[in-house]
Amino acid sequence: MKESRRTIALDVPMISRLEGEGALTLRASQGRLQAVHLKIYEPPRFFEKFLEGKHFSEQPHLAARICGICPIAYQLTGIRAIEQAMGVTPSPWVQDMRRVVQCGEWLQSHSLHIHFLAAPDYLGFDHVLALADKFPIEVGRALRLQGLGNALLSLFGARSVHPIGLTVGGFFQAPSPATVAALQPKLEEGLADAEALVRWCASLPLPEDHQPFVSVALQHGDDYPMNEGQVVSSQGLQIPASDYRQHFIEHQEPHSTALYSLHQGQPYLVGPLARMNLNHARLPAPIQHLAQTLGLRFPSDNLYHSLLARALECYLAVWEAHRLLDHYQPQTPRCTITPRAGWGAHCTEAPRGLIYHHYRLDEEGHLTRVCIIPPTSQNQARIEADLQDALPRFGLEHDDAELQRFCERLIRNYDPCISCSVHFLRLKVERH
Repeated sequence: MKESRRTIALDVPMISRLEGEGALTLRASQGRLQAVHLKIYEPPRFFEKFLEGKHFSEQPHLAARICGICPIAYQLTGIRAIEQAMGVTPSPWVQDMRRVVQCGEWLQSHSLHIHFLAAPDYLGFDHVLALADKFPIEVGRALRLQGLGNALLSLFGARSVHPIGLTVGGFFQAPSPATVAALQPKLEEGLADAEALVRWCASLPLPEDHQPFVSVALQHGDDYPMNEGQVVSSQGLQIPASDYRQHFIEHQEPHSTALYSLHQGQPYLVGPLARMNLNHARLPAPIQHLAQTLGLRFPSDNLYHSLLARALECYLAVWEAHRLLDHYQPQTPRCTITPRAGWGAHCTEAPRGLIYHHYRLDEEGHLTRVCIIPPTSQNQARIEADLQDALPRFGLEHDDAELQRFCERLIRNYDPCISCSVHFLRLKVERH
């Protein structure tokens, strides 16, 4: 029997360099791929049910615990949905400062992924410590950028992990001009670091993985989207967040505690590459010019260009924070909230992609219905579609170790945040 016709039964119990716990199952026979699954097996965490019955003021503190890497996305998406339900419109200053906080989250999350999780795949290392031996300047830069992101998170959040400074209507307090001024030299240094990061990422030997896929992201006026905008797709979809559930349908697969999400019955991509494909013209002109100079072209159908999109978004995050905090003056940090019954939905862009929340509130401001759809559960079907498309082209004749490395690299490219994605399974009870 030829090696390419062999039977393959590959089970990887835990994929390394991911947030959370995921496994890989691959089955092939007679040269044909039979099944390949990203198995998300972490126990459900019940955050939607935890939030039900709570006062709206508790949402930011509870939702932040969903993720230690992107707590702001879970806080702000819920905050904005609650504001929609109660007819609250935050001031332009609050909206700008929320964008600053999101810049911090994008920067620290993207820097972590690029250097600690993804770059070792492309440079032949098993972990970041080996990478640091050969690329000490680059890893040092990564730590500075990640530190800057954490400083931006702490500026309004009071701390960088599970921030406590955000509330419905704005912030609990505004930092002083002196505090912001002390951050400006780091932002200036960050601009140079971020430009250097883009140049370094453009030099990396990224794989070629060209295939058709649907990109889904927010789009908002002339701004690169973070916290505002309509949901759009590369197939022409353009809807408000309130219509999201009419177009994106979740279902359960038996091998995953995360729900799968499909659009028109098909997988789709959310995240940096989807955002860049749909919004590259909204980057600031100097960042667009740098991308063009380096030959970075979007839209791109190479899924590994996600790394390049993340690098450009790091530059954008520093650029926007620097712009929004220039000549900073504190204003009233939040508006008065009067509880009322209602329903509201909102989408923001977490570092890993589109995130959706909706909430129903009673007349006293308690949450009676909660829905949270994170980006990783939206990407899971796309990851498996990518594996099904890419593995036969890579070649099933490779040995198990090579197949495992290929699959793990492909999955890591999506930067899944597994702990955020888990939901409750269908429960079947038989009593005798």
